Amino acid sequence: MSSSPYPARQLLLLSNSTLHPGGYLEYAQGYIKDFLGRSAVKKVLFVPFALRDHQGYTDKVKAALGPWGFQVEGLHDFADKCQAVNSAQAIFIGGGNTFQLLKGLYDFQVLEAIRSRVLDHGIPYMGSSAGTNVSTKSIHTTNDMPIVFPPSFEALNLVPFNINPHYLDTDPNSTHKGETREERIRQYQQVPGVPPVVALREGSLLEVTGDHAILKGQLEALLFRGDAEPRSYPTGTDFGFLFQELKAQ
Repeated sequence: MSSSPYPARQLLLLSNSTLHPGGYLEYAQGYIKDFLGRSAVKKVLFVPFALRDHQGYTDKVKAALGPWGFQVEGLHDFADKCQAVNSAQAIFIGGGNTFQLLKGLYDFQVLEAIRSRVLDHGIPYMGSSAGTNVSTKSIHTTNDMPIVFPPSFEALNLVPFNINPHYLDTDPNSTHKGETREERIRQYQQVPGVPPVVALREGSLLEVTGDHAILKGQLEALLFRGDAEPRSYPTGTDFGFLFQELKAQ
């Protein structure tokens, strides 16, 4: 018997939706088809709240996933949004503005419904960029501007740590003297009681199954914890040790 409290947890957490020189989700096509195919998913419920144009965003996702054999429905089209979540085969939350996205999840009262559907019922959850941010413990490590104010920064908590998508390394040849991404995350880590942060570079993703979180893509990821120096981990690393450590706290 699995020791995981959520043995059926299935997550695909992308750092970004578009990777040069490809189109929308193109670089992740193989990962997405394998991930959804393992659960025989035919229909995906898309949550478009990270952008204001819900229909236009949903149409973009339909154009990408449709040719791969997946039907897409936009959550904005349903009067009873919790019922739509509760009957979904899989959920995909796309990128955009993380604050706007989280506010939408609270405003439409679907945060707990999504969390239960994913953790208690094991349906696949896919996120990219802002959709990856809200899958974590909180949105404190998003790169976005607070254009709206959600009632809380606490998010879906599908994993017990935070993620920084779109992580940018410091350019040693740059004359810019402002704060680097590393400095900003380390400032966050100085706050007492905050969770570790996994920094994902472009084209990187975490595939989570139960209490295993495998780093995929071509680039290493950084792990920030407390006052320790950030540590780099290669593709193929299982960040499942974070589940075990945080469970023990």
